[in-house]
Amino acid sequence: MKQLKEIAGYLLGGLLFVALIPAVMWFASGMPVLGHVGAMKAIIIGILTIGGLSLSVWTIIYMRRCGKGNPMDAFGHEVAPRTQHLMTDGPYRLNRNPMLTGTLTYLAGWAVWLWCWQACLVWAVFFVIMFVQVLSEESRLRRDFGEEYEAYCRKRRRF
Repeated sequence: MKQLKEIAGYLLGGLLFVALIPAVMWFASGMPVLGHVGAMKAIIIGILTIGGLSLSVWTIIYMRRCGKGNPMDAFGHEVAPRTQHLMTDGPYRLNRNPMLTGTLTYLAGWAVWLWCWQACLVWAVFFVIMFVQVLSEESRLRRDFGEEYEAYCRKRRRF
């Protein structure tokens, strides 16, 4: 049952962040045809989307292997098993929220592809919601890891 819950959490997160949010951006943008965008724009889109997804996937793999879980709570509700160890290496050397940084970068690629204010507005609303989530998550990490987490916060930026 625990493993099923964990798989469901990762699938739900993947569907939400990789498919649903871009779909909302697309709908909000008036459902434009996703056709040819030009070489320079395609390079920028590729760097943002592939780079963002790569960072997020690296973080998930690192989290499973080294943290033995997942630090994400969905506003106080455990979505996947919580980490047993504070992670400060691997992608966590870049900042304290590399999975979210990767997701925001991936979604920025979609905003560039759609190239309209509505897509940027969806991105900004998502950022605000996730920022509130991060603040909740940080409270939980402070409770779980105390001074170790505080020291890490002094070394690494949030994003």
